[in-house]
Amino acid sequence: MKQIVPNFWFDGQAEAAAAWYADVFGGRVVQTDYYTDEGKEIHGHNAGEVMTVTFEIGGQRFVGLNGGPQFSITPAISFFVTCADEQELDGLWAQLSDGGTVLMPVDAYPFSKRYGWVSDSFGVSWQLILAEGPIQQKITTSLLFSGDNYGKAAEALALYTAVFPDSEVGLISRYGEGQEPNDANAVAYGEATILGQKVSAMDSALEHAFTFTEGVSLMIECDTQEEIDRYWQGLSANPEAEACGWLQDKYGVSWQITPRILNDMLHEGTPEQVKAVTASFMAMKKMDIAALEQAYRS
Repeated sequence: MKQIVPNFWFDGQAEAAAAWYADVFGGRVVQTDYYTDEGKEIHGHNAGEVMTVTFEIGGQRFVGLNGGPQFSITPAISFFVTCADEQELDGLWAQLSDGGTVLMPVDAYPFSKRYGWVSDSFGVSWQLILAEGPIQQKITTSLLFSGDNYGKAAEALALYTAVFPDSEVGLISRYGEGQEPNDANAVAYGEATILGQKVSAMDSALEHAFTFTEGVSLMIECDTQEEIDRYWQGLSANPEAEACGWLQDKYGVSWQITPRILNDMLHEGTPEQVKAVTASFMAMKKMDIAALEQAYRS
């Protein structure tokens, strides 16, 4: 089953962050990958240094990337964690807020009898909310549309559900009158199912000192070139941001559209094959499966 896999851009903290999240949420580290000399002129890291760490918490996969100091993680993309009871919520809050930044303190709100929003010590933003019924999805990716993107949450959900199969827009709750500075028709909370996975979005007219960055990107693993082409054509809106399977959509959200076979090649190939495949994809913008397979066979 396909899954949107959030990627965090760290400056040397990927290993520590992945281990910490696995401990906090009772998850596990799945895989660690390392840089090679191939492509060093692009990535700037020494061979043998940790490149990515894949971890799983609450049924959701994440990837931590040691990319360097170029990009920062912001609360523009955060993660709802639906908690079974107050004890779970308070326990997570105690750990996630330690050394972090509280955006909304744990309290009762009109939309939830217990909720809090915090950016942890690594900069990743979590919204903890008490379940009101059976938990169908533990962790939900949430996008905040503010600044130049204000008022575009519903439009973005419509775009994403048009691009990806097994997708549909769900609940859209508007602010209504008397919620200034937000317009009555702006989205207070919206949901969509994308690739069978719930994603949420909201508009905010408040002044936020952040927006979408490459600090958090959303990775989709594809089985065919047709999938890659479709997603690339439907999403990419900034040619200057295209590199190694990365793109930016019209709202500035970063996506990684990558072939599933690439991971197999990098883990099952000989050192010579890994070197050839790495050199091939490092030179690409949109991933080309046929070219990767040719490099792997050479």
